[in-house]
Amino acid sequence: MINERIESLGIKLPNPPTPAGSYVPVVRTGNLLFVSGQIPIEDDKVVYTGKVSDGNIETAQKSARMCAINILAQLKSELGDLDKITKIVRLSGFVNSEPGFSQQPKVINPASDLFFEIFGEKGKHSRIAVGVASLPLNSMTEIDAVVETE
Repeated sequence: MINERIESLGIKLPNPPTPAGSYVPVVRTGNLLFVSGQIPIEDDKVVYTGKVSDGNIETAQKSARMCAINILAQLKSELGDLDKITKIVRLSGFVNSEPGFSQQPKVINPASDLFFEIFGEKGKHSRIAVGVASLPLNSMTEIDAVVETE
């Protein structure tokens, strides 16, 4: 059912990106999965890089959406079946912001919206969206997730 929703949105889940450091992509404790921060990587290359400002919000939103897709790819790899997800609990969104930029929530919204579209009520989550001075590999955005499973 979830796979069909993803396909209906024109999304093809990529192979999950490999970690860029000494950590694992997903940790399970009880019925919670903690997905490590995902950056906008496609085919082992960071697609969206640089600082976010008022002039490139739309590009940054695409970056955030790609982070969400990579979260889904990590979850599918861990669970095998995304229908096992019972709740998207929390997203933490980080935006590589120019000084004075304050629209981080607007940048991260497409990631949240994607989870709402795919999971419906189960996709409604708590969230933070913060600006940071830099991100790994100069990516525009990084998002991690806490997800509940059956």
